[in-house]
Amino acid sequence: MNKIAIHWFRRDLRVQDNPSLQFAAQNGPITPIYILDTVNNTQKEFKLGEASAWWLHHSLHSLDKSLANKLNCFSGDPIEIIKELIENNEIESFSWNRCYSPWEIKRDTEIKVLLKENNINVKTFNGSLLWEPWEILKDDNTPYKVFSPFYRKGCLVKHNGPRGIVSLENVTFCKKLDSSGDIDSLNLLPNHEWKDKFENYWNIGEKAAMTKYIHFRDNGLTGYKEGRNFPIKDNVSILSPHLHFGEISPHQIWHDNKDLCPEKDVAHFHSELGWREFSYYLIYHFPFMCTENLNKRFDKFPWSTNKDYLNAWKKGNTGYPIVDAGMRQLWETGYMHNRVRMVVASFLVKNLLIDWRKGLEWFNDCLCDADLANNTASWQWTAGSGADAAPYFRIFNPILQGKKFDPDGTYTKKYVPELENMPTKYLFAPWEADDSVFKEAGIEYGKDYPKPIVSIEESRDIALKAYNQIKG
Repeated sequence: MNKIAIHWFRRDLRVQDNPSLQFAAQNGPITPIYILDTVNNTQKEFKLGEASAWWLHHSLHSLDKSLANKLNCFSGDPIEIIKELIENNEIESFSWNRCYSPWEIKRDTEIKVLLKENNINVKTFNGSLLWEPWEILKDDNTPYKVFSPFYRKGCLVKHNGPRGIVSLENVTFCKKLDSSGDIDSLNLLPNHEWKDKFENYWNIGEKAAMTKYIHFRDNGLTGYKEGRNFPIKDNVSILSPHLHFGEISPHQIWHDNKDLCPEKDVAHFHSELGWREFSYYLIYHFPFMCTENLNKRFDKFPWSTNKDYLNAWKKGNTGYPIVDAGMRQLWETGYMHNRVRMVVASFLVKNLLIDWRKGLEWFNDCLCDADLANNTASWQWTAGSGADAAPYFRIFNPILQGKKFDPDGTYTKKYVPELENMPTKYLFAPWEADDSVFKEAGIEYGKDYPKPIVSIEESRDIALKAYNQIKG
């Protein structure tokens, strides 16, 4: 029986800059595997959302082509699947790139023990972050809770050199294992038709990720610092789902562009990669925050359970056009611009007083880039319950945000077409218009487009009073 080197693909669905795959290539014929874990991620917060599952299906197909159609797919409990692989194969080495969510760390620790007990050379690598979470600590060896010192005093003083590139031209792949299924057997595609329209917006896989990055680098990085706030501009990379699934690595991005554009734009773009690092850092050091408030004072916050408000928010029918545009963009494309994410999140937790976990759950199901670390840290930041959080009294005003960052209404009208003929003067506060304005725009206000479900001023006052109850 020939000895094989197994590389376990997880969230590193690429060939280039893949340290575990590179290691496996040096240890014999490669058997690449993917395991859909259906057992260990038992909490609903950790479940694969439907938009993400759709993306994963197509990303695996793209990866399989890169691997000469030799990807072995399994579904179930990775521990039991790996036990069977050990029994039926002579394994020289077993390697993977690390994941950092609490349930994955626990599972992978058990698998490492299992492999070592069977005298198999097991190696794990950092394939998805710029810095390991345990390497960035304060002088007293405790973790940071504020981004700026974490990034400037912690990350930027650490070495972060470019890594080697894997070439598969001379790599030998083993024939597919008899026990392997194919990608379609994983049953990742959601049942409802909602996901079909996503294909109009996305190209998926390693080549698509690099193409998108290069387009952003050459067309959007200059002017990024300011332009990134405007949802209609080309100053956003839209790389988040590609990064989440590891179709491109942050190392590739970081080292490619650092000398190409104005320093202020590159530095700001790198700091956004730093925020991604900070999110992973937080759930590594404070794993409970994936489901609980990091700031325990918020355990007593009087959240509302108004289902009508929550449903109106989900459907983009709140009566606040920039909020509704964002929520409809999410449903239409599986993505939402980052500035608008902050606006809609603030509206949910601070104007509707709905628990941030409800927003996290909806984003997890609808975002193609749904990422436990980013999703958790961002929602807790908005709610005021997380690390380096926005003060609770910082409440995004959707009227002012719309006027400032979508000044001609192009983004809003794209996703809220019933307001297409509304004068920009009234677009973000349509209740200020009189009947003649609505008549000329061909809108029956309250029927074609809803009136606000809450008053911005009154809901803000209620939110601040609720906050005062817990801040003592």
